[in-house]
Amino acid sequence: MSKLWQKTTNVDELVENFTVGRDRELDAQIAASDVLGSLAHTTMLQSIGLLSTADHELVQAELKQIYQEIQSGSFVIEADVEDVHSQVELLLTRRIGDAGKKIHSGRSRNDQVLVDLKLFFRQQLQEVVEEVENLFKQLIELSEKHKDVLLPGYTHLQIAMPSSFGLWFGAYAESLVDDLEVLLAAYKITNKNPLGSAAGYGSSFPLNRTLTTQLLGFDSLNYNVVYAQMGRGKTERIIAQALSSVAATLAKMAMDQTLYLSQNFNFVSYPDNLTTGSSIMPHKKNPDVWEIMRGKCNRLQALPNDVALMTTNLPSGYHRELQLLKELLFPAFTELKLCLQMAAFMLQHIEVKKDILNDPKYAYLFSVDEVNKLVLGGLPFRDAYKQVGFSIEQGNFNPGKKALHTHEGSIGNLNNDKISAAMDNLLKSFDFEKIRHAIDSLVS
Repeated sequence: MSKLWQKTTNVDELVENFTVGRDRELDAQIAASDVLGSLAHTTMLQSIGLLSTADHELVQAELKQIYQEIQSGSFVIEADVEDVHSQVELLLTRRIGDAGKKIHSGRSRNDQVLVDLKLFFRQQLQEVVEEVENLFKQLIELSEKHKDVLLPGYTHLQIAMPSSFGLWFGAYAESLVDDLEVLLAAYKITNKNPLGSAAGYGSSFPLNRTLTTQLLGFDSLNYNVVYAQMGRGKTERIIAQALSSVAATLAKMAMDQTLYLSQNFNFVSYPDNLTTGSSIMPHKKNPDVWEIMRGKCNRLQALPNDVALMTTNLPSGYHRELQLLKELLFPAFTELKLCLQMAAFMLQHIEVKKDILNDPKYAYLFSVDEVNKLVLGGLPFRDAYKQVGFSIEQGNFNPGKKALHTHEGSIGNLNNDKISAAMDNLLKSFDFEKIRHAIDSLVS
């Protein structure tokens, strides 16, 4: 097997297969990032005199060709090649000769994979943010559309107080705003350049780490080279927390959806082709999409613990089990993006029931509002509470069914404009355009 670190001794095949694991399969996902890192690194090498202008031009042209092959889907990691780093260097050496052997100066596989992962995570986080934004807009639109449709509110799964579909949809929209705060923190920690930390102790070459930071569109460096290596595992743990936060919002919404679609609640409905039936019960309309989403998102909420258990009590420096973090994080991005897409798709077709409160079981839903009316009339709250409670016990409680709530964030004053403004401000903090320009400049 072709390896960057191979000298003369061959590793036992059993050990080889065990330690390489799924690297070839997962590394295909970071191939584009590996080439981007090498484009920046070799430009830096040329700037400090470690790569001639002629060799730099050869390397750059061929790296850009490999990048195009990756984008078109024709790039493969060969069966006898250990990982993506070895494959890219092997292709370069085959195609341009000795110039391809010079690209690893001032670099270790440790900081090479670190920068690959940072670039990959940065792109994946951007895609998650874009899916969150799409779902957010849909929830705000539904909140405004159905703001006047009342809905029973529950505590302890007992009928509590009046709510509305405006509040319900808007609640999940605002939850995504807080989730985006966590995603932004993960993004900021991800968007720092570890390249040049080498094996975790820097290099005796006069590397220009600021240059590679600028070329790759990072906000700043991981300055301390030891910490740059310590960041592997920590970055994944923080990202896992962010993905888990979004997943928690989706899981709760999925649970509401399964309840609200059931015959006992019957608050919402979906077209028949978006639900599934029973093999023996012809009346069934099962919310399988929401149930699968609930399960996937519950599993994603375990992700931070999985990452923590993989990295807890590791001393500073690189350790081989860190490669296993790819097996946890890479599928998590795919799963969460799919769940966000499916939630948005389902909500395009949701129908809300407009006469829910006509059901007699919601007769006591306005008891608190009636107490408050008496308080506004001058009665002490405890006396008003007892008076309404007594009328309920006597069976002569007959309130109106209109919710007159006007304070910020209530039925009659959703504050969706404020929630949308908060989302817009957060989105501006990601500065995806700066990164797009940097990457376009690298590969053009």
